[in-house]
This record gives sequence, C-alpha cells and structure tokens, in this order.
Amino acid sequence: MALPLAVWAQEDDPPGIDVIDVSGPLDALALEFMIESIEAAAEEGQVLAVLQIDSRAVLDGEGYDRLIELVRDPPLPVAAWVGPAPAEALGGVELIVHAASEKAMAPGTLWGVTNPVVLGEERTEIIGPTEALPAEQWELMELQPTLRQFLQGLDDRTFATASGPVTVSTVRDFEEGVTVRQVTFRKPGLVTRFFRLAVTPEAAFFFLVVGLAVVSFEFYALGPGVAAAVAALLLLLGGWGLITLPVRWWAVTLVLVGWMLLTVSHQRGRSIPLLAVGVAALQFGGMALIDGQGQLDPRWWLVMLSVLAVLFFFLIAMPTVQKARLSTLTIGRDSIIGLTGRALGEFAPDGLVEVGGARWRATTHREAGLVEGSEVVVTGVDGLYLEVDRKTTERET
Repeated sequence: MALPLAVWAQEDDPPGIDVIDVSGPLDALALEFMIESIEAAAEEGQVLAVLQIDSRAVLDGEGYDRLIELVRDPPLPVAAWVGPAPAEALGGVELIVHAASEKAMAPGTLWGVTNPVVLGEERTEIIGPTEALPAEQWELMELQPTLRQFLQGLDDRTFATASGPVTVSTVRDFEEGVTVRQVTFRKPGLVTRFFRLAVTPEAAFFFLVVGLAVVSFEFYALGPGVAAAVAALLLLLGGWGLITLPVRWWAVTLVLVGWMLLTVSHQRGRSIPLLAVGVAALQFGGMALIDGQGQLDPRWWLVMLSVLAVLFFFLIAMPTVQKARLSTLTIGRDSIIGLTGRALGEFAPDGLVEVGGARWRATTHREAGLVEGSEVVVTGVDGLYLEVDRKTTERET
C-alpha cells in the first residue's frame, strides 16, 4: 500500500528528504544545480537526497565528472529515480543514475544510447546499448511507477556515503498512522531555467531564426522600438543554445543564408525563387544544426514549425505593418509625397530609403543611379513601395 507523501514542513518536523528535480539535457547550469543541491541537503541535515531525472543527454564534461564522483561518494545518502513516465535516461544520464546507491525507473522509461557519454566529446567510458530501449528490458534497475512508492520502498535500506554505510528511514509515524517523511522539492532558479529554455535543438533553432526574422521585421517595418528588444532577447537565447549544444557550424551558415535570402525576397517584393530557396535552406539547416548522435537529434516537424513562424513574419506580419503605416493619417499617401530622404543602399531598381526618420521599401527608374547615401525625393506611392527619384540639386548638369 502506498503511503501519503508529506510535502509541507512544520517547525518541529524532523529532517526530511530533498528531491532534486531536473528535466531536459544536462548542461553546465543543470549539473551545477544538482551538485549544489546535494551539498546543501547534506549541510541542512536531510536524511536523503533523491535525483529525479528525465534527460536525453549530458552536455558538459567537467560538470558531469564532478557530479558522478559526488553521487558515487556522497556526503549523505543519495538515490536516483527516472520519471515520471514517459521519461528518458540516455548517454551519461544513465551512468549518473547507475552511480547512486539506490535507483529506480518509471515503467516505460527509455534508456540506452550510452555513447557518447557526454554529447560532443570523444568519450568511450562504457560499452552500452546503441539504441533507446524500454526500462522493462533493464534487469539491473528496479521499476517504481511513482516517486512516492520509490521513497516508501527505500525505508530501512543502507546507502554508501563518504562517511560510511548509513541506513535510512524514509517513513515516520503520525497520529493516524505512518507517512513518508517531509519532502522538499528543489528546482533550478529562474535565471537557470531561463537559459535552459534553449538547450534542446528545436528550441535553439527557434530562438535563432525567429530572432533573425524579428531583426528584419524591425529594420523594414518598425524602426527602433520594442521589436529590437525582443530580437535581442531571442538571439541571446539562441546564442546560448549554440554555445551549449554540439553545433555543426556549416549548418548555422546555411540557416543564416536562408534568412538573408528571405530578407532579399521581401525587399524585392516577394521573389518566389529566393523565397523557396530560403525556406529550404532554413529547413535543412535546422535539421542538421545539432550533432545529436541519437540522443538529441532534431525532430523535423518541430523545425518546420519554426520555419513556418519565420514565413509568417515575412509574408504576413511585415507587409501588414508596412501597409498600415502607409495608410495612417499622419503619414498618408498625400503627405509623404514630396518628402526627402536618403538611400540606404544601391537600387537595382528597388531598395531601401529613410524618409521622415523611418525606413521604407522604395523603387526608382534604373537611370536614377541611386547608391547608398544618395538624397532622394518621394514622387509617389505604389502599393507598399515609395516611388523615389534623385533630388534635383543632385542631378548632373
């Protein structure tokens, strides 16, 4: 019979159990959190620390070495449970779990793909399964469907610690019977959780390409403002993912090429060939972005969702905002004609101009010879484009 799980601490409660809850790939931040949590549980006099893990890969070799050494020779009893179902324990995660004195998995957990132990590093510490297998095929591991049942089953078991064997009591008496000791759940802090948003291939790709799309959106449609801050935040997360995950840099280049082709396509009034090639470059670049080696392989359909989000920016959001700006009362079709500005690049025959402190797509006749810095005058409005010409004072006489 499963005992109730006591989770609320009272002032007179005896030492309890710390559950260190981590999911997702184990990067340097996650590994450091697990190390600090085990040490903190020992300092606070807890009777047991439990690693609750659901992870597909280890991403940092230094943190992995420190953690696995700590789990093998801990300052207090340490157990490990992989769950709740469906959960995974691949690569070095499997070895971290196995290093604990007591360990269990939720039924249906996938384990295996042991090498590489640390993704992106050449380590051959163990010859293990080369494919993900269900937990039921791992005879060395106990199956426990819930954390509560696992903790109940640990009562009166002996753990190896740095100071010698310790027998643990995980249940205690109370007025109506017995219950599992008071449990405290430890989770990473807000900063750690923020950066860990980008430590999966699909998330890193999403933050990168959507951040780049917002850069184009800001440049062509809005001018300096809120979008610039959003782009900076997205690119910060995308950059963190790129430096944390084992990246194929040629695939990053392909993603950047795809973004530039979509930007040029927009500038030229939706050039279909450029648009198609840009979309293909983003999709293939996203699929190859991370060298997952069977542990963190990108899923094509999640990559495609990010590509579709980028297409939304280029095909709907940017033209809609530009159209709205051209139809406002403050900058209407009549009021903008006759205004002057400057070209932000060479026209062939389309380009970009700055008029009234804002950037606009524009077109001119080929004989105008507009280059970067040329002074222009607005002569008309054609859809989402301004029609411009050189200022009269600049014409050659």
